[in-house]
Amino acid sequence: MKSVIELTKAIETLETRNAFQDDIIEQLNHEITIHQSQLAELKHQVALIANRIKDNAPEQEGKEEIEPPPPHY
Repeated sequence: MKSVIELTKAIETLETRNAFQDDIIEQLNHEITIHQSQLAELKHQVALIANRIKDNAPEQEGKEEIEPPPPHY
């Protein structure tokens, strides 16, 4: 009879752990969903900022580098 009682306790322990893990997984999934939407919004904002910087930057027609100032004599 002891083995049946021990098995019953083991099964109850496993069921409890399983329920706890299911709850944690659901919470983590919710957090990931929130973070994904925040990440998408941040990516959108970075793209907007990059476009504004590109639009406001003076165009350097053909120049790849800014020339250094000439030496003073």
